[in-house]
Amino acid sequence: MTKKLAIGMFQGGRVRDKWKIPGREDEPNFTDLDYWLDLARKAEAAGADFLFFADSYGYPTMHGSIIPTAVERNIQFTTIDPHTLISALASVTTTLGLVTTTSTMVEAPPSVTRQYRSLDHFSRGRVGWNIVTGAAQSASALLFGEPLMPHDERYAKAAEHVELSLKYWEGCWEPDALVKDPHSRVWADPAKVHEIDHQGAYFTSKGVLVTPPSPQVSPVLFQAGASEKGRELAARFAEAVFLAAESRALAAQIADIRRRAEENGRGRDAVKCLIAGTFRVAGSKAEAQAAHQAAIDAITDEMAATHYAYYTGVDLLALDPDKPIPVTAAAGDNGRTNIERFLGPDAPTVREVLDEFRANGVMGKPFLGTPEEIVDQAEAMIAETDADGFLVQPEPDGGHDAFFALVMPELRRRGLLKDEVPGTTLRERLFGEGRATLPEEHPGAAYRVAPVAVA
Repeated sequence: MTKKLAIGMFQGGRVRDKWKIPGREDEPNFTDLDYWLDLARKAEAAGADFLFFADSYGYPTMHGSIIPTAVERNIQFTTIDPHTLISALASVTTTLGLVTTTSTMVEAPPSVTRQYRSLDHFSRGRVGWNIVTGAAQSASALLFGEPLMPHDERYAKAAEHVELSLKYWEGCWEPDALVKDPHSRVWADPAKVHEIDHQGAYFTSKGVLVTPPSPQVSPVLFQAGASEKGRELAARFAEAVFLAAESRALAAQIADIRRRAEENGRGRDAVKCLIAGTFRVAGSKAEAQAAHQAAIDAITDEMAATHYAYYTGVDLLALDPDKPIPVTAAAGDNGRTNIERFLGPDAPTVREVLDEFRANGVMGKPFLGTPEEIVDQAEAMIAETDADGFLVQPEPDGGHDAFFALVMPELRRRGLLKDEVPGTTLRERLFGEGRATLPEEHPGAAYRVAPVAVA
């Protein structure tokens, strides 16, 4: 295989699992800035393309209240704000991309656009925005005192949010609007800074983005939802999307996203499709499998059900364990991706869904074995799915050290990683040198302002 893979390292602002290991509970963790600085340096040194931060204001709830197991076992519970980390991480890295998540439900385009443009400046063009409608929507709605918006309508709002954000990023400043002339004392040419006037179904906004254009102008656009509406949003706007499922389902999802991207006039290769995967490295496959089984055995049904409820709002423990998830339970609006993956003519039973979440969570089966065996498995999945790379989940000890030390060198030995970093921006790292800004085929390019011809 000659495809050069994109490698992102997945993190949340949540507690890493080192605290569960006796003797390691007091090691630097998620509230220590040095922990994150060290992680960023290691990721860059290993040759990772970007560090990816998931984020949500929500947590597992049921019947309008937090699930006690979430607090007791720290299941999708304690977190920090990863956005505040990005500037610090940018200051200790030079090539690593930095991607963070912002929900289109709780953050408005004027604040999102200024925030990401500032971060793009501070990182010299290495920032990406993971576009989500949110996770644990029921909790988030309660937290912000808003009604729970129906799933499909959330995606309609998200599409308008991205559209308006792109208007501000691409449409306010002409390329030469910033003058900074000390002699005339002109900061910017007002004729080349344009107001945006947007009147939409979900947003009304008139004004300008006051921060001048950054190296990428618009951040690299990521997206993580694999539902029907999620794939539709990805095909329209996303430049990278991460997906988690078994090979057959992944192949279908990726083919669907590529087809939709073509229908949107963007081309099949406009979206980098990344597989969310966990890599458990050991001296042998049997040793890795035994370690994985030990981790499964430590997870109770209550813990697995709490994890599932975070994504879906569905209480698996209240359902018949010997039957599939009923249509009535699957019709909620909290989240669709992890409901739709368990529907259909061959739908698993509730017991099987619980077992899947005990074993793998939302990420699908892990890659297990020696570095060589793991890369064999990874290569096979890339060939089966037509994916472009991986979004690597943390190892059981809470870090990526084994992946950096053992798997990345094997990927490099097989020629699966880039020989050198192209360009200086995250977009160039993903798509090639000279492609720092959105391509003309992207819908955001339509909002770019050009000088008005003078008759």
